Order: sequence, then structure tokens, then C-alpha cells
Amino acid sequence: MTMIKSYAAQQAGAELELYEYDAGQLAPEDVEVTVEYCGVCHSDLSMIDNEWGFSQYPLVPGHEVIGRVSALGSAAQDKGLKIGQRVGIGWTARSCQHCDACISGNQINCQEGSVPTIMNRGGFADKIRADWQWAIPLPEEMDFATAGPLLCGGITVFKPLLTHHITAMSRVGVIGIGGLGHIAIKLLRAMGAEVTAFSSNPSKTQEILDMGADRVVNSRDPQELSALAGQFDLIINTVNVSLDWMPYFTALAPGGNFHTVGAVMKPFEVPAFSLISGDHGISGSATGNPAELRTLMKLATRARVAPQTEEFPMSKVNEALQHVRDGKARYRVVLKADF
Repeated sequence: MTMIKSYAAQQAGAELELYEYDAGQLAPEDVEVTVEYCGVCHSDLSMIDNEWGFSQYPLVPGHEVIGRVSALGSAAQDKGLKIGQRVGIGWTARSCQHCDACISGNQINCQEGSVPTIMNRGGFADKIRADWQWAIPLPEEMDFATAGPLLCGGITVFKPLLTHHITAMSRVGVIGIGGLGHIAIKLLRAMGAEVTAFSSNPSKTQEILDMGADRVVNSRDPQELSALAGQFDLIINTVNVSLDWMPYFTALAPGGNFHTVGAVMKPFEVPAFSLISGDHGISGSATGNPAELRTLMKLATRARVAPQTEEFPMSKVNEALQHVRDGKARYRVVLKADF
């Protein structure tokens, strides 16, 4: 038996409690990782509470894992990973590797269904398992204590920059400067783009400028928004609440795109001529594939992009989760394993 110690919710909305389970024999394609750090994402809360309707209990949250390879399955031993190597595991733990989507490098949209790490038993644990391709090698000079949130929040905002071919000449707006938005600003700054932050909290202006934004716009001021008409190649929405979206569509430059990674539950109301006039687009994305994750971790290390984090011992996981629930995190919370 291979016993793994973890923290699990036994039912929807429950506090996490110590939970030990038998992980069974290591599958041929699997990597086992000893957890050092694991970020806390709002998606963990959604899964704990079964907001999306597919959680299964006992549920072990955690999908921003930093740790060291402790075992390799028989088919994973010649894939470039080594015992003791530091790796990261994000939102996805498994994909089939043979469908058209996987073969084309679009593993996140695996046609047989990619498996979220949380559904595979997540990283609020002393060990975690995943398919070898989703164990992302990390540069040794990376700041591992803060790196975990890059594997979910980071890749979530990095994917639109790749999709829309953002360069140093691009003008990009970011709506919502929280756990996702602050990483987007740091990445855009590293890439040399011109960055405008849309924030509803004027007291955070200097802090946002220090992150790397070129300017901060009060998203509750209609005059400030209307003055931006026709300026942006890309606007990324990171909030999950419904807003008056028309000023943002109007702010797009010809050929510009509005891209949401925030899970807004109400439909976007977009008049057809807001898209037709100016060749505008509206799009969305989830996380990224293994190649995109590797690219992000290399860029973050080279450009010294690190999420702003608060650290809790994993034994204080319920306090950490409540801190996130209360909206007090500035801007991501990371758990340090202390089993």
C-alpha cells in the first residue's frame, strides 16, 4: 500500500480534515511528487462547495503544486524527469495523449476528457500523482515558495497573451486587479506591452502601478472609460461578476479582442455591430497545455515574475481557505507542507 496524507472535505461546504488514503500501485505513465508548496485558488473553494456540480467526496483540493519527484512509473522513466527533480502540477493531472486534440498540442481540450488535478486527488497532501506530461519541470533558480499560483492563475492569464500574439508593441487592458489580474500585469510588463489596469478601488492605485501597470483607470468612472475609445489591442477580463461591458467593447482598437477568463455567470450582451464595426472579437480560455506551462515557468524565472503571496502552514488550511473566502488575500495564498 502507498498511503498518502491529505486534507479533504467529506461533503459539500465542509471544513477540511485530515484524510489518509491508499493511492495504490503507481501507474506506468504516472509521476509521484512529494509536495513542498501548494497554492490556494478560488477554484478550490468552488470545488469544495460543489458550485459547479461535479465534485466528488471525499475531495482533496489543491492544484498549484510545487514539489520534488519521488517516484516514476515504468513508462515515465525515460521522459526526461528524474527522482528529486522539482516540478509543478497545475489544474490538469491527466489527458489521453492520443486523441486529435492531444496530438495537436491542445491537451487541455482532450476529447476523452482531461482530468482536473482535484478530481485526481489534489495537492493539499504530502504527495500527489499525475501523468508525467503534466509534471512541469521547473528551473532550479525559480522562487519555489511563490511559484505555485503561476500553475493556475498565471497560466490562465498567460494563455490569452499567447492566443492573441501579444508583443512589446501591444496595448492591453486588464479588468480586475486581484489574484489573476495582478499576475497579468506582471507578465505584460515583462513582455514589454503597454498595460492599463481597470480597478474599482482607487486606494490600490499606487500598488498597481508598482506591479508594473502604466496607468490605472477607475472602472466606476464613466468619463474615464469613455476617454479610452479605440485604444486596446486586447482587454482581459478577470472578474466573475457582470459589469456594463459596452465601454470595454468601445475601448477596443480595430482588430482588438475582448477575452474573458473570469467565469461570469450572466451572458455577455454584445450588439452585433460592436463586433462588426472594427473587426472586434470576443473570446475566452481555460488554462494551458504542458508546452505553454513550460514556457510560462521559463519566462517567469528569467523575468523574475512572482505572484504576490501570503504563506500559511498546510496544517492551517482551514484558516487559509477562510482568508481567501473573506477576500483578504493579497493576492494569492500558498500553503507550505508541514506533515
